[in-house]
Amino acid sequence: MRVGEYQPVFFAVSQARRCALLAGSLAAALSGCGTVGAVKRTILGGEPEGPKVLSGFIGGAVADEPRAALAARQVLATGGNAADAAVALGFMLAVTLPSRASLGGGGACIAYQPDTDSPDKGVPQAVMFMAGAPAAGGGDRPAAVPMLVRGLYLLSAHYGTRNFSALMAPAEQAARFGIPVSRALALDLAPVAGPLTADPTAQAVFAPNGTPLTEGGTLLQTDLAGTLAQIASVGAGDMYQGLLAHKLVDAMAAAGGPVSVDDLRLSRPALVAPIIEEAGNDQVTFLPLPADGGLAAAAAFRVLRHDPSAIQAAGEASEAAAARFRAQGGSADAILAASGAVAALPLLPASTNFAVMDGKGGAVACALTNNNLFGTGRIAPGTGILLAASPAAKPAPLLAASLAWNANRHAFRAAAGGSGQNAAGLAAAFAMAQALGGGAAPVPDPGRANIISCPGYAPGEPSACRFTADPRMAGLAASGN
Repeated sequence: MRVGEYQPVFFAVSQARRCALLAGSLAAALSGCGTVGAVKRTILGGEPEGPKVLSGFIGGAVADEPRAALAARQVLATGGNAADAAVALGFMLAVTLPSRASLGGGGACIAYQPDTDSPDKGVPQAVMFMAGAPAAGGGDRPAAVPMLVRGLYLLSAHYGTRNFSALMAPAEQAARFGIPVSRALALDLAPVAGPLTADPTAQAVFAPNGTPLTEGGTLLQTDLAGTLAQIASVGAGDMYQGLLAHKLVDAMAAAGGPVSVDDLRLSRPALVAPIIEEAGNDQVTFLPLPADGGLAAAAAFRVLRHDPSAIQAAGEASEAAAARFRAQGGSADAILAASGAVAALPLLPASTNFAVMDGKGGAVACALTNNNLFGTGRIAPGTGILLAASPAAKPAPLLAASLAWNANRHAFRAAAGGSGQNAAGLAAAFAMAQALGGGAAPVPDPGRANIISCPGYAPGEPSACRFTADPRMAGLAASGN
């Protein structure tokens, strides 16, 4: 097992500014800057010529919300890679499943490209963009520092092939013109509709006629569409150190969860080496610290690799690893090697997860969260952004995602994401163990998982790849040949 060092990544130049600097050069064409005009025409309602749809195996996506999975599949079908599809999926979740993913929240991903000419030489890397607490805190409903946009930008910049703004367009259109409420969102909305609609701005979105939306109702988010359009036009940096940043600071203060411009500017995503476990001829990666859901999953995976039936012991090891880290800190190596009783974890918040792979064997597995179901329960006025809860006010969720590959073959083997609050780590570990072992047993309750498994590897035998959304959720596995 290896654990990497934290490597901050800076984004001082917006996408629009970067394209202006590269204008007329070969670098501009290679960066995708030439598509910006088409993106703007799409946002404004024009009809630029669409990209050609590919034939053959394109890969697929599995997610807790169907339209998000379909958005990723469309990117794959038109030539985007797994990172491109994951970016589109992440933004779409912020529109279609705001209970668990939002521009105000954050998360973490593991990304892999089998090509040894890739920036990471065919070795998976974690993209960390967890929504942390602001420096000063305060307010009657403390909010986290929004990190989703910067995190998805880093994923796109390091691994993607498509223009970042173009990948935002489906989410912007869904927010602007409205979409039917999915069963996934309706199930999350029903138990919290009363407290949620106590916020007038949230009520206007989730109960526009005074009655909470139900499955099939129209979810319209015009303010969020405006924010997405501004980010697409000006660049991701605008949300963290531009005009949008100042607007967001004022709006978050009005919503009772203040952050400062410095909080936004200084909170940056990072590329980090994941936790790595051996599994026969394959290697399995888990999210690194501080995403202790990855630690919890690695602990459970160690138990299950020795005894696939030891589910209770794996669950206990999973929670104990996370509890030990929260109580004592320390490295992943030390915590996974430790033993002895620890205090139990409190009830942890909800999250969502997804996995994507492309036809060439590139893959991404992610876990996203608002640090609470519907975050703070308030929307920053004028922005449409549902604010995530500050981890200083609520216990942090377990973010659990895993990806397996074969280093000798330079090939993808499997990806899994886990959710289910305290069971998220066990869910990801169990799903991965089942994928590698050829099993198909359901993830133990209350855990849930989305899984991609390629027994013949990819590249290799992609036609044998299986895409499985947890049948107890209301998500979708969207793949194609």
